[in-house]
Amino acid sequence: MRKSLLLSCLLTAWVWASAMAQDRQVTGKVTSADDGSVLPGVSIQLKGSTRGTQTDANGSYSMTVPNSGGSLIFSFIGTVTQEVEIGNRSTIDVKLVNDTRALSEVVVVGYGTQQRRDLTGSQLTVKGDEIAKLPVQTFETALQGRTPGVQITQGSGKLGSALQIRVRGAASISAGNEPLYVLDGIPITSQDVNTTDTELFSPLADIDPNDIESIEILKDASASAIYGSRASNGVVLITTKRGKAGRTNIQVGYYTGITNATRKREFLNAAEYKELFTESLTNAGVDPNDPSDGFPGYGLDQNSTVDSDWASAAFRQGAVNQANFGINGGNEKTRFSLTGATNKQVGFIVGNNFRRNNMRLNLDHNISNKFSVGASIAFSNIVNKKVSGDNAFSNPIQLNALPPIQPIYSATDPTGYNRQTFYYNNLVELDNASNYARTFRTFGNIFGQYQLLPGLSFRTEYGFDVLNLQEEIYQGRLTEDGAPTGYGYQAMTRVNNWTTNNTLSYLKNIGTDHSIDVLVGMTYQEQNIQAVSATGRNFPNDKFQELASASQKTDASSTETGFSILSYLARANYKFKDRYLIGLTGRIDGSSRFGANNRYGFFPSASVGWILNDEPFIKDALPILSLLKLRASYGLTGNSEIGNFDSRGLYGTINYGDQVGIRPSQVANAALRWEKSTQFDVGLEFGFRNNRINGQIDFYNKITDDLLLNVPQPAINGFSTIARNIGSLRNRGVEFSITSQNLVGAFRWSTNFNISFNRNKVTKLNVSPIRANSRFLSYVTEGKPLGVFYGKKYVGVDPATGDALYQGSDGQPTNDYASAPELFVGDPNPDFTGGLNNNFSYKGFDLSVLLQFVSGNDLFNVAGIYQSVNGDYFDNQTKDQMKRWQKPGDVTDVPRAEFGAANGTGISSRWMQDGSFLRVKTATLGYNLPSRLLKKAFIQTARVYVSGLNLFTFTNYTGYDPEVNTQYVNSTNQTANIALGHDFYTPPQAKTITFGVNLGF
Repeated sequence: MRKSLLLSCLLTAWVWASAMAQDRQVTGKVTSADDGSVLPGVSIQLKGSTRGTQTDANGSYSMTVPNSGGSLIFSFIGTVTQEVEIGNRSTIDVKLVNDTRALSEVVVVGYGTQQRRDLTGSQLTVKGDEIAKLPVQTFETALQGRTPGVQITQGSGKLGSALQIRVRGAASISAGNEPLYVLDGIPITSQDVNTTDTELFSPLADIDPNDIESIEILKDASASAIYGSRASNGVVLITTKRGKAGRTNIQVGYYTGITNATRKREFLNAAEYKELFTESLTNAGVDPNDPSDGFPGYGLDQNSTVDSDWASAAFRQGAVNQANFGINGGNEKTRFSLTGATNKQVGFIVGNNFRRNNMRLNLDHNISNKFSVGASIAFSNIVNKKVSGDNAFSNPIQLNALPPIQPIYSATDPTGYNRQTFYYNNLVELDNASNYARTFRTFGNIFGQYQLLPGLSFRTEYGFDVLNLQEEIYQGRLTEDGAPTGYGYQAMTRVNNWTTNNTLSYLKNIGTDHSIDVLVGMTYQEQNIQAVSATGRNFPNDKFQELASASQKTDASSTETGFSILSYLARANYKFKDRYLIGLTGRIDGSSRFGANNRYGFFPSASVGWILNDEPFIKDALPILSLLKLRASYGLTGNSEIGNFDSRGLYGTINYGDQVGIRPSQVANAALRWEKSTQFDVGLEFGFRNNRINGQIDFYNKITDDLLLNVPQPAINGFSTIARNIGSLRNRGVEFSITSQNLVGAFRWSTNFNISFNRNKVTKLNVSPIRANSRFLSYVTEGKPLGVFYGKKYVGVDPATGDALYQGSDGQPTNDYASAPELFVGDPNPDFTGGLNNNFSYKGFDLSVLLQFVSGNDLFNVAGIYQSVNGDYFDNQTKDQMKRWQKPGDVTDVPRAEFGAANGTGISSRWMQDGSFLRVKTATLGYNLPSRLLKKAFIQTARVYVSGLNLFTFTNYTGYDPEVNTQYVNSTNQTANIALGHDFYTPPQAKTITFGVNLGF
């Protein structure tokens, strides 16, 4: 036994020594082909093995390779990856050239792929690597400031809240304005389905940003018309990561950090509050000590020594933690990618928490040279502990209305909080109420592709998106809504969304000058939504929170809705001499949502492109040009985002005592048809010096006709409205972006700048002007932008009397609010938006800084009607109200304080401000550890970093955040589309600082 063991050890040692003897050292230096500078941090990998290294600060490297040779792969950010045969050489020097593959890069388009060089439509690409670096919940946040022509507004700092995305402006008044989202070729559910309030929460938060390979945003008709009736608002194609043939790679990552509010507003302290309201009551002829009309009459103690900071009580320091992994690899026949992550956030708003767990598996297999199949399955689970909507007294932000002379806490109250307050002290709900939204979601698809003939392939795929939302609310007996015996609400919503796509594609090169690419196919999609809810009261105690424990089941409801859409599509691209391009697209859609007389619609587009730099007369005259492409397109797209049964005659139930009956609830309109957007686009793409400088500029004009509206009508037949097609709306604009590789040596510096201008105008409205809400300034009328601000114009304060002044009908100031006419006083639509991103790298270090800017938009702070009215109510006031008028001759814009006199409190432009801002959106500093330090731990790559989100905001807006749009207006598409730029106790954005590490094995 001992001899056998000794022999085995000797044999192993001999084999090991023999193997080492068969290895040899290879050295070399890597430089830039552009200027000859050395390149530190270049990754060098022995093909098909785990051996690898990196160049040092001098661009030099040394590594052990097999004596039999093989290939080395040299890769570096911003350069073309090179594969070099080792042969018998012991010294291998390499020059890496700048990556100009963006010109011939293959990108995802609708139902296929295409070389970027050959695109004739306006299409924007964002790489998944740019998204994965940021500590964001949803990928839309990572797109902000990076997407010309796409305005993304995160209107609230609540965890999981939805973002508003507008591709080339809002194209509808009452139908949806969000783009169509397509995940790995399958349209997915993107509308919020929560039942508890009008706050919108993003179903896109179910998609882990780390899973994304790339995002393509289709902006013009040529790019998006392949999606026909749902493409008027643009299309967002999301492609997830798939396995690649080669060694199995393992990546793990972790980050942790803190979050805080980007800004906290300043409200009056106790001394200021008592001073202002004592003066306000005295000016109104009321004794502040009067037991009925003074402080005591409203339950306030003017002698209180308390000084509470209620506004800050709504906030805390939050936390964010995420761990993720990825495993991918395979061979030429089978590739796989397995990813997963867990994300946990403690919100900076008290009571707001968020947790997501997700996993995805993508598989691809080549059965033969002609036949390939693939599948994807992804699971996600989100638990969102929500806070109440902006308009609820239980919204923590509304704590700022409470007087500072009242204490926050109470030693005698069972909750620990003072409940004897002027308004509801919603901090009571932190321990005595809960509001959970639990989402369980599954994305999946399976496909097969068969090459029928050379160049001719058939692809069929089936995809599904199943979303289950469970909402649970419990209000304890010590809360406002739960008193005296508790209140419970539960709802279950299930969304089944399934799609099948079947396409034939044909690609053929004819001789050396001609190339055609043809696609035809049919698709079918069906969605079904079922919801059931129930409420209960009278629970035995607050430990029993399930509805089964309630003795009174006070309400119950169930609903079901759905739609289906059948489509036929075709696309043909023709290329002549590799520089003359023609594209034609057409799609026929049939939707269950529209009237029997207009069930089908046809949506065509045509586009042309000319690659001028390939023309001999330009190539010879301007050799500096690497790309100069002129393109133009014109096409028709549609908008079908309306109610599923808006064209139908509907019936509802009516109850009388214990009897139930039915009655007509909606009149039918068999002629109801699509909104149609015709769009013309002309663009110029350019590149200089081997593409070190490249960019594009686009001009577009988009006109939407047949706008869908619920039009008022005489109620003589029992119906006050009917869904009809009326009116037109226009968006026209300019988009410009440029990227430059400023330095390409050891120290690398690149810059990307983009800016967009869009002008929106309602060109025809065959109904009376529309106002969104009696408290809002939003208005829709012909000849003006959508949602323009319309109301009485506040012009300041009379220095002699302290009266609020408004612009009168004769153009002169008047203190008569009632007689002042309503005027156009502002516009919530920005003049321009954009971003500036700089990336730096040197000796393993990298730094990225993104600036986001919005300019020229107005905001209306609706909450100012209560919190900035110089003591007209007992709500606490903002600090600026101390600048009130007090004596003749005072020059100020804050009127005389007089309790209950409504001096300047009428809805007007007084609370309208410029919403322009410049924000340091993201900043990330990272370091890639040298490979020589990692070898002993068998680690291929290691990167540590610190990252910041929403670090600094520069603005003149005095509210919480200039990037705002209160979400309580989202009860209907129409209100949400019109009521732009309104702030109503809406929480600010989160400022996030994170520290993280990414490892590769």
